[in-house]
Amino acid sequence: MAQVRNKKLLTNISSRIKELRNKKGITQEDFYNDTGINIGRIERAVNDLSVSTLERICVYFDISLKDFFKGI
Repeated sequence: MAQVRNKKLLTNISSRIKELRNKKGITQEDFYNDTGINIGRIERAVNDLSVSTLERICVYFDISLKDFFKGI
């Protein structure tokens, strides 16, 4: 089965992640050093991200998945 990409959804998710990162004053490099996740590619909506990766991002920013999606 081919993977389905919803570009608009990915763009909204990536914008929300960037907003959270900027609110905390965290650089992409700091985020990578803290988590091992390349947030730059995610923020540009280059790749799909897994639910597990999104959950790790939410834990890092101390936000629930439910609250994360309220902002979209």
